[in-house]
Amino acid sequence: MQPGEQLKRHITPVDAIFYVLEGTGIVEVGDEQLEVTKDTLIDSPAKIPHCWYNKSNGVLRVLVTKVPKPDGPTKLL
Repeated sequence: MQPGEQLKRHITPVDAIFYVLEGTGIVEVGDEQLEVTKDTLIDSPAKIPHCWYNKSNGVLRVLVTKVPKPDGPTKLL
């Protein structure tokens, strides 16, 4: 994500695991927000709203793993 970008709040039908590869950002899972940096691992349970914000001046890169393989679509909120 480029500086100033954010993802729309959404729900996935499966668990998501996020690993921050580069940069600093804010992850929101449910009602919690946390500022995260490189090498942080975040668990986002299935069917819980989540989103990402890059309020920094640098690029934010996050690896996303979904388990098990989704059998339904992501729902934008």
